[in-house]
Amino acid sequence: VQLQASGGGSVQPGGSLRLSCTDSGGALPYYAVGWFRQAPGAGREAVSCISSHDGSSFNADSRFNGSRDTNAVYLQMNNLKTEDTGVYYCAVQSGGCSRRTNGYKFWGQGTLVTVSS
Repeated sequence: VQLQASGGGSVQPGGSLRLSCTDSGGALPYYAVGWFRQAPGAGREAVSCISSHDGSSFNADSRFNGSRDTNAVYLQMNNLKTEDTGVYYCAVQSGGCSRRTNGYKFWGQGTLVTVSS
């Protein structure tokens, strides 16, 4: 599994971004895929997860919505706030979604989101 997160950038408060997570090996359909945000100087916190089969998907904030298709997993982020600034990582784990980082086996390199006026 080799995950690639993309779609980050700089936006103003209230703006939107759509992040994508792909896997060159095509294994995403078999895993739960989580999105984690790491703000400067902080740990990684779960913002969304899309399960593969068990309905354990969640979004930590109503402004965020995770989705998936055959080839990728997405994180739609709307009405962005300055506190959403950070590096966003996608990660996969077997079984259902979890908000804890230690269950995720493979991680992408992260994509930077900066929300600033």
